[in-house]
Amino acid sequence: MKIPALPFTVTDWSGVEPTEHPGETGTATWRTLNVGDIRIRQVIYSPGYLADHWCDRGHILYVVEGELVSELKDGRRFTLTPGMSYQVSDHGDAPHRSVTTTGATLFIVD
Repeated sequence: MKIPALPFTVTDWSGVEPTEHPGETGTATWRTLNVGDIRIRQVIYSPGYLADHWCDRGHILYVVEGELVSELKDGRRFTLTPGMSYQVSDHGDAPHRSVTTTGATLFIVD
């Protein structure tokens, strides 16, 4: 990842307009900051959220609150709790998707 020219920037995430993204079940609320080709997001998954697609995009994902299960299309499942993260490159492994029974708050850079 190469961060483009950018002055020191502080983000108050409460002031970033949220957007709703329905899943197969539940919803994801994104607050997004775009810097060049880099997308920085605070994402809140509602309880019962299941992503509506398999994703090949690379991410750095950090769990702030709740519990998240990352399912890989090849059948592997990884449970992440607060303080845990995962990192994957574009097309770096089997496609993945997110699911949570309890809800989760994430910080994602991709």
